[in-house]
Amino acid sequence: MTGPQPAAVYTHGHQEAVLRSHRSRTAADSAGYLLPELRPGQALLDVGCGPGTITADLAALVGPQGRVVAVDASAEVLEQAAGHVAGRGLSNVAFECADVHRLPYRDGEFDVVHAHQVLQHVADPVAALRELRRVTAPGGVVAVRDVDYASMTWFPEAPALDRWLELYRRTARANGGEPDAGRRLLSWARAAGFTEVTASSSTWTFATPEQRAWWGGMWADRVTGTALGRTAVGLGFAEQDEPELIADGWREWSAAGDGWFSMLHGEVLARG
Repeated sequence: MTGPQPAAVYTHGHQEAVLRSHRSRTAADSAGYLLPELRPGQALLDVGCGPGTITADLAALVGPQGRVVAVDASAEVLEQAAGHVAGRGLSNVAFECADVHRLPYRDGEFDVVHAHQVLQHVADPVAALRELRRVTAPGGVVAVRDVDYASMTWFPEAPALDRWLELYRRTARANGGEPDAGRRLLSWARAAGFTEVTASSSTWTFATPEQRAWWGGMWADRVTGTALGRTAVGLGFAEQDEPELIADGWREWSAAGDGWFSMLHGEVLARG
């Protein structure tokens, strides 16, 4: 296993506004690039599983014979994930607290190792990828997907959203992460020693009235009611009243009849 690694702070936190977003994710919209690799009976590790919605979809695809281990740094979030998976009637998933840099598993224990929106939040993503590679069986695959914040784009123009993006990227880097991880995944995987890496990308788009209301409302809540806004103010990156002004900007964008928002994600399937 790798030795101790520098810590990074999870910029989003685990408040309800954040988990609301995470619970919306499915394997179809967040791991489509991985789905053709899945087979019944595989052993799969889901790193940074969050509230378990993607985990449950993956478990259904490799089960019932396949074994899934879902890990996260938050015991509270793992409890929610276990409840979601149980509600789906799945019995092939185990949940454990673990650090991506020091996974408590044998070399080559898993056929598939999956990490969604994880590497952007760790201080040493190459070391994390080496650890994912270590626990992957010969012939197996490591699948990682991360957003690229700098690629986010929207209409109509909204100065408050420009400011939101600037503050988020600055705060995430101050916390030890890399908000533009998506474009770096190929480079990181090669640096971690993988010999075969297939890179791709996909997007999330929010353009219907319902999508805008959900996405804009969620970010308005996240800016004012989670660790993000407090950290930006505490570090001196934002004035005390800025989070609320940015939240108002999100609500205004949500109400725009022609509002559109899109975000790019980098993806890699890595072997060898």
